[in-house]
Amino acid sequence: MKLLLSNDDGVHALGIRVLYQELAKHFTVTVVAPDRNCSGASNSLTLLNPLRAQTLDNGFISVNGTPTDAVHLGVSQLVSSKPDLVVAGINKGPNLGDDTLYSGTVAAATEGRHMGIPAIAISLLGSHEQYYQTAAVITAKIIQRIQQHPLAADQILNINVPDIPLSKIKGIKITRLGHRHKAEKMRKMKDPWQRDIYWYGRLGAELDGGRGTDFHAVANNYVSVTPLTVDMTAHNSINSMAKWISEVTL
Repeated sequence: MKLLLSNDDGVHALGIRVLYQELAKHFTVTVVAPDRNCSGASNSLTLLNPLRAQTLDNGFISVNGTPTDAVHLGVSQLVSSKPDLVVAGINKGPNLGDDTLYSGTVAAATEGRHMGIPAIAISLLGSHEQYYQTAAVITAKIIQRIQQHPLAADQILNINVPDIPLSKIKGIKITRLGHRHKAEKMRKMKDPWQRDIYWYGRLGAELDGGRGTDFHAVANNYVSVTPLTVDMTAHNSINSMAKWISEVTL
């Protein structure tokens, strides 16, 4: 099985190195990742500047673009044959609930899906993010199951792993996305020259984190696996909106 491995923390991140070492035991793996940390990049593309790829001493390919750029360029130009699976991670920190909209890790997986390739995203969450090997082993096991049970054509898997030893993981749960309260407002500060600068505030607290959500699973030492669809249509609203929108006169 041929894998294209990418991330949003950058080609030099510990998470992608640990995941590569584990996956390479079982699969043929090509790494194509951004040359820097692109956390929060979501599905952004580099359209106004050319992309460049550089092969590093360890064989990883570094791209001067976003996670989406790295996967798109990797699939379309840098690999000799189409990968069987796109893998994004291991992200340093969670991608739970509403965070998935901003996540470059999830976006890398989404781009694989847009290009017709099954894809998964993996994140490690905890106070210090030190048990990357736990997430790596679990990822390898899930991919082996995907070989036997292919993903639906319109879905990716968003996987979140608690930052604990593998022996303390209670199991794997299929979950839905939870929701957060809105984030704290931006913080205004001063730079050394007394000019105004602004920083994003902390993430909001869990608003919907009950049983069945990704928040609840990881809080109880389970791996959360959430199937995500790339179709953002609010299907439940189509019929109800059709009536009143038909009354808009042009």
